[in-house]
Amino acid sequence: MRINDLERRIREDAYGIAPALVAIRRDIHAHPELAFEETRTAGIVAAELARLGIPHVTGIGGTGVIGTIEGGRPGPTLAIRADMDALPIHEETGLDFASRHAGKMHACGHDIHTATLLGVAALLKDLAPMFAGRVKLVFQPAEEVLQGAAAMIADGAAEGIDLALGFHNQPDLPVGRFGFARGACLAASDRFDLSIRGKSGHAAHPYAAIDPIVAASAFVAQVQTVVSREVKPLHPAVVTIGAFNGGTTYNIIPERVHLKGTVRTLHQAARDTAQAAIRRLAEGLQTAMRVECTLDYQQMVPPLVNEDRVMAPVLAAVRAQFGDVIDEGEASMGSEDFSEFAARAPSFHLRIGSGAPGRDDRLHNAFYQPDEDCIGNGVQALTRATLELLA
Repeated sequence: MRINDLERRIREDAYGIAPALVAIRRDIHAHPELAFEETRTAGIVAAELARLGIPHVTGIGGTGVIGTIEGGRPGPTLAIRADMDALPIHEETGLDFASRHAGKMHACGHDIHTATLLGVAALLKDLAPMFAGRVKLVFQPAEEVLQGAAAMIADGAAEGIDLALGFHNQPDLPVGRFGFARGACLAASDRFDLSIRGKSGHAAHPYAAIDPIVAASAFVAQVQTVVSREVKPLHPAVVTIGAFNGGTTYNIIPERVHLKGTVRTLHQAARDTAQAAIRRLAEGLQTAMRVECTLDYQQMVPPLVNEDRVMAPVLAAVRAQFGDVIDEGEASMGSEDFSEFAARAPSFHLRIGSGAPGRDDRLHNAFYQPDEDCIGNGVQALTRATLELLA
């Protein structure tokens, strides 16, 4: 098949199934499910794969689904991953297909991702004789809590994978554009809980108590020096305290304060430095402030690193399908557990423009409304990329 014929066939096939994919997306959007609760969504995925005649398995990593398409000749195995879970956000869009479940919303576009990968499955099923090897369609739960990829991998989802593709809708790119960042494109994500125990007492007599609020406040101030004074300036890092809980009323010094924090880094050296520094600051607080500190520090997911040998053919495929529509961007300190797959096989994470004309949307927002045309664009890009990678 000539290149122009291939471009036309992929475009026409994607346009042909776009209404059905939008309908699937809206159905999933109206019925959002949180991490590891995606039973209805997984059921929709499994039913669609069955309709397409694609062999699949369910219950991987809890609620994950994996479909497999065999190519026309021997070759490597490519995994394409889409996440399925929603967020604990109350939707405020007022759309006809808005969430029917209070406090739950697809505010990150995982409904878009699920529909997109189902579209890729439909096109690749018909194009299978054209590629070598096989494609594993990975529909993953629990990305928002950064645990779904690890759960699926523990159930064997990464076994035999030679290459992997991830993707995400990108509202700061207009629909019709695509984006990428070289190297480490998303940060490692770690988190910690720090419990500080003092000695409760009357607010009028602080000398007779040990104030954990003052100790916790000192820690919050000191931990900011981790980035400014310990991590190499050329290695981006973020340390944020997201929760500070303690005390009940005006005139009581409490017994305990609890802090929750997150650490984001793009380099392993910065990751190790930040963890060591936070542990040291917590230990020092005990001597300096006479409190007892209990630190629970968890490394969650590694940085997501784009490999040139996967990135280059994918970008070439997108240009072949759409023309000059790709923007090179910067790394983000956000995190994405597709990095668990990327740590096991050469990978690339594609940004798919979803910004609607006249809007200024952001992810994880109660009013988020991505342009649904990004579904068809994603189908075309990922299909063409698959044929390029498995040529």
